[in-house]
Amino acid sequence: MVSRLRNCAPLFRFCQKLNRVKTLQDDMMETSLKRCLTTVDLALLGVGGMVGSGLYVLTGTVAKQTAGPAVVISFLIAGLASLLAAFCYAEFGARVPRTGSAYMFTYISVGEIWAFLIGWNVILEYMIGGAAVARAWSGYLDSIFNHSIKNFTETHIIQWNVPFIAHYPDLLAAGILLVATAFISFGAKVSSWLNHLFSAISLAIILFILIFGFILAEPANWSKAQGGFAPYGISGILAGTATCFYAFVGFDVISASSEEAKNPQKAVPIATAISLALAASAYILVSTVLTLMVPWHSLDPDSALSDAFYRRGYSWAGFIVAIGSICAMNTVLLSNLFSLPRIVYAMAEDGLFFKVFARVNPVTKVPVVAIIVFGILMAILALVFDLEALVQFLSIGTLLAYTFVAASVIVLRFQAEKTRSSPSGQPPGSPSARECDEPKEYESFSDKLQLVELQKKAKERREPGQLKAAFEPYLKFLTDFEPGEVVTISVVAMMVCAICLCAVLVFGNGQLHLPSWSFILLTILSAAGFLASLFFIWVHEQQPNLKTFQVPLVPFIPGFSILMNVFLMLKLSPMTWIRFSVWLVVGLLVYFGYGIWHSKENLQEPKPCNVAARYVVLPSGSLVETVQAVQPDPQDAMGQVETPEDNHEKR
Repeated sequence: MVSRLRNCAPLFRFCQKLNRVKTLQDDMMETSLKRCLTTVDLALLGVGGMVGSGLYVLTGTVAKQTAGPAVVISFLIAGLASLLAAFCYAEFGARVPRTGSAYMFTYISVGEIWAFLIGWNVILEYMIGGAAVARAWSGYLDSIFNHSIKNFTETHIIQWNVPFIAHYPDLLAAGILLVATAFISFGAKVSSWLNHLFSAISLAIILFILIFGFILAEPANWSKAQGGFAPYGISGILAGTATCFYAFVGFDVISASSEEAKNPQKAVPIATAISLALAASAYILVSTVLTLMVPWHSLDPDSALSDAFYRRGYSWAGFIVAIGSICAMNTVLLSNLFSLPRIVYAMAEDGLFFKVFARVNPVTKVPVVAIIVFGILMAILALVFDLEALVQFLSIGTLLAYTFVAASVIVLRFQAEKTRSSPSGQPPGSPSARECDEPKEYESFSDKLQLVELQKKAKERREPGQLKAAFEPYLKFLTDFEPGEVVTISVVAMMVCAICLCAVLVFGNGQLHLPSWSFILLTILSAAGFLASLFFIWVHEQQPNLKTFQVPLVPFIPGFSILMNVFLMLKLSPMTWIRFSVWLVVGLLVYFGYGIWHSKENLQEPKPCNVAARYVVLPSGSLVETVQAVQPDPQDAMGQVETPEDNHEKR
């Protein structure tokens, strides 16, 4: 038996390495980046990340093909669902004001390998998202000039007939990305002012669309004669909600910028709330105006707003809408290029990615190497691949990041605070951490009695992760676990139940062809397991209220955010999952080939323990003074140091 345990020891240590968590600095505000962003800067970055081409394209597409005028309800539900994820990001961004967003949040609460995989997938999401927006920007501008740019490129430069890539190189899309990369490299404040400019123009044009659109509104377009308000019923509204949810992806740029915020504890939650409220209002009001101006079934999905004004006899307004669309796409482009290098920088700074990307320009205070390299890679993607091939891969990494951030909020809320003096991966209350605490001297007997009282009070006070006193008589079987252990197990069980429940709902009547009784039984069992996991988490003590923003109703809000994200992930196409798996394998090669060996947490060594004296309280309540040996100096004689066996105990 002993030999088997010894054989398992290397595997146990390897698993500990994979799941070690990041040790936070004592001063969270200390950074090599420049803290120069205000609440307004962060809010406009968030608005720019969310209100893009979707406002001009997605509203018409969902209204005509999925929900009808009830697209208004779809955007409202999607906005509320996004609020659940935004709450989790706001808490972490205020509590841990470091760049890295979902990667950093997962690293400090769940573990290293999970954090790396989240960061690795978010990198791909930002690269593809930026390239797709650049292609859309180029195509929109080209359509204004009657596709003359595309025709010139195919005729006079080059045309490809290769599968999986575009028919011609989009030089305009690659060019705009390189220009934007140059501006981003000038510093956070320059990027912010550029985003201010495009956001102001975009918001002014949205205001014009709303005022002029409501003047031209005809309530008859929502009447039964035109199909009614919800022609596709409840199922159409819910299907539209799943599509509209992706319109709100982009608020995480705020938490990714928290290391450059002047006062992140206040700015991050406020900016998140403001940006989400503005984005949701814009989507809801514009979709209302659009479906009131013209009948929903006659909308042009490719250019719904421009076409609506044209059909009402105001073709000049279509030109203003086109300017607004281009400005909105510019803000999304800047948001992607702003966030991506900072996540790469955070991973490189922790040693999980190549160290060259952690270099910060001494003048502009930005990770200039990461900005230039990934800006060029994004331009190459936009040059070679077409929009359809890029968009198919979007969303899975973002939804996975949302899921892990929500789980991280639960885990961290029911964990004791970690201090930098503790060895890596051990809470401060563990024996090894206590052994390394600096000893205190108590000169009088009253000091010793005071120590006894303090330790008795500490024993009575319940730590985060312990079972609440009110539930002890009913849940005695949970009292044998270590603080936080039941919560961790319950979070894993909750995620498994969420996957089972969503799989039954998505595939039960379709691919799996389950009979009715089996479908109902599996749904009830999965839902019961999910709710039971939430209950077992809730009956434990949380950390006391902090001065920074906290998600309300934990674990219920993060739990239902996880359920929604898993449901949307399972709705994605099988090809998306295959591509995702390939990218995941590449990421694991990078991690095991480089990251695991160069991780800062791997290089940290626990400090040696130098204990001279300590008072220990015995179970009986008496006080014991122990004098323990310190490590001998090589030059000292062996006889000058007491051994542990010679300790003197005094009652």
